Amino acid sequence: MSTTSQARRIGVPEIRARKGGEPIVSLTAYTAPMARMLDPHVDFLLVGDSLGMVVYGFDSTLPVTLEMMIAHGAAVVRGSERACIIVDMPFGTYEASPETAYRNCARVLAETGCAAIKLEGGVAMAETIAFLTARGIPVLAHIGLTPQSVNAFGGFKVQGRGNDRAAAVLADAHAVEAAGAFGIVIEGVPEPLARTITGETTIPTIGIGASPACDGQVLVTEDMVGLFGSFTPKFAKRYAELGDQLEDVAGRYATEVRDRSFPGPEHCFAAEPASKKDS
Repeated sequence: MSTTSQARRIGVPEIRARKGGEPIVSLTAYTAPMARMLDPHVDFLLVGDSLGMVVYGFDSTLPVTLEMMIAHGAAVVRGSERACIIVDMPFGTYEASPETAYRNCARVLAETGCAAIKLEGGVAMAETIAFLTARGIPVLAHIGLTPQSVNAFGGFKVQGRGNDRAAAVLADAHAVEAAGAFGIVIEGVPEPLARTITGETTIPTIGIGASPACDGQVLVTEDMVGLFGSFTPKFAKRYAELGDQLEDVAGRYATEVRDRSFPGPEHCFAAEPASKKDS
């Protein structure tokens, strides 16, 4: 990446400074072409471990490896110029100890060129977040419905319903803020709770199935454009149905190949004139 490209990028301090200001726009990206298309429109691109389900066809994010995240993170960095790039830490790469988390997070930053990492967990991960941020690794925290805890939750269920559970999610938010996270992704919680967290914290909140009061929003791009049809969360607004269009286009292509109308003369190369070959 050129020095010019790096200079144009939105940085973590700029994201942090957007608390209470113009809403922060974020989408997921897993490939260079998608990053290139989204880059002019977003403030940060999240290379989410959701790629395990969207790209690889897993039932959850749990099988995603560090090597997968590094490969896709590097591709998104190469495909973008402006957006801040944040990469998810996959399950099992940061929970064991702050030292383990540091080694793996440092590898992600070094090998992808991203600006920050995201990890799931609140109170339980506060010590690790503090350890990382003290050593120069910016952390975007993720609380509420944390997909890596799908087995503990018994599925992808809304979190924070009821006074006790809401208090626990609120405590998670305050813990990651105190630990030094520059922002908080709040996923799958009741709207009033997300609104309260946004009002009580001094760092930006990024909602996904949370509240319009959050300081920003993130969606899985494939959910938003209709390219991931096996499951569509309640909170994912469909702005397009590209999956239907792709099926239609593939069908038309298949028909033209079978009836030999493709390729046509305009898609074929003429033989090179003999005189030109001999010259």
